[in-house]
Amino acid sequence: MTRILVLNGPNLNMLGAREPEVYGKETLEDVRSLCEKWAQSLSLTAEFRQSNHEGELVTWIQEAGQGAAGLIINPAGFGHTSVALMDALLSIKTPAIEVHLSNIYKREEFRHHTYTSRAVAGVISGFGAFGYVLALYALSEQLKKK
Repeated sequence: MTRILVLNGPNLNMLGAREPEVYGKETLEDVRSLCEKWAQSLSLTAEFRQSNHEGELVTWIQEAGQGAAGLIINPAGFGHTSVALMDALLSIKTPAIEVHLSNIYKREEFRHHTYTSRAVAGVISGFGAFGYVLALYALSEQLKKK
C-alpha cells in the first residue's frame, strides 16, 4: 500500500471539545478513523500524527520528503504564522495538500492567508473532517498521474 503522512498541527488534539461550533464535534481520533477507512478504500495507508510543536512538524515534513508518497497537512494556527513550515514543504518533492476544518475565508482577516498554502498543490477548507477525505481523493489522483 502507498504510504501517506497526515500531519495535524497545534490544538487539533482538542477537537470535539474546543469550539465545536467552528471545528465540529468529531475528535481527532474520529478524524484518524475516517482517514484510515477512506485511505484503505483508495489503496493508501494513512499514517496519522499530531503535534503542538512547530519543530516536530518540520521534522515530520522532512521525513515525508524522504519516504512518503504524499502528505496531507492541517497546519492549524501555524499555517498563518510559520515560514518554517512553508520552507519545509517547499524543500520536499512529495505532493502535499493543506486541509482546514473551518472555512478560513469566512473567519477573521488574519486567517485568510496561510504561508503553507504557497507550498502545497491545493487547499481544502471548510468541510470539517470530510475535508481530509477530499484531500485523500485529491492526493490519490495526483499520485496516479505520477
